[in-house]
Amino acid sequence: MIRYVTYKRVSTEDQGKSGLGLEAQERDIRIYLDTYSPEPWQVVADVVEIESGANSDRPELWRAVDLAKRSRATLLVAKLDRLSRKVSLIATLMDDPKLTLRVASMPHADKFQLHIYAALAEQEREFISLRTKAALREAKARGQKLGGLRDATMKRNAVLKANADARASKLDGIVRPLREANASLRDIADALNSAGVETPRGGRWHAASVGRLLDRLGV
Repeated sequence: MIRYVTYKRVSTEDQGKSGLGLEAQERDIRIYLDTYSPEPWQVVADVVEIESGANSDRPELWRAVDLAKRSRATLLVAKLDRLSRKVSLIATLMDDPKLTLRVASMPHADKFQLHIYAALAEQEREFISLRTKAALREAKARGQKLGGLRDATMKRNAVLKANADARASKLDGIVRPLREANASLRDIADALNSAGVETPRGGRWHAASVGRLLDRLGV
């Protein structure tokens, strides 16, 4: 029998109380168990933590890790960023020879692939931060004051645009060659879905969403 310790994390106390985010993680974990796990399986512990992903002081995570190792169970999370947003912490967990780790949303990924994904995600977050700061500097240089309700809205819009541009740039190397090879929007959507790439909202790609992505990239 395959044994699992599931670990779910939300970032704030409000999310923990309301269940916001927990339901989605539970759904992904259930899909993995029902679809990808060898049978029979058993969940021996379900651990939930309310803490920022940037914080390494995570008592419930370490409790889940200890439970998994002591019970010879697999530590199962919905997505890699539920473990941490720091590559160093994820690498520590993946390098532990006594710990078996699975990510529900990447059911076939091995430890090496998960390490690469974590590094790319951290790099993307750093790039988004730099683009956001650059957008705000450009707004200030144009004489737009950053303060008050209107300017707070402008700042938020600048952040959203910078984030969207960064996500689009990350996919440019995939979708541009396909489009230049005359692939249809549906073909590109199928390629992204097959590769396990999610939309910015965490869903599946469709022709319309691919079209918006290509417009943002100017393809």
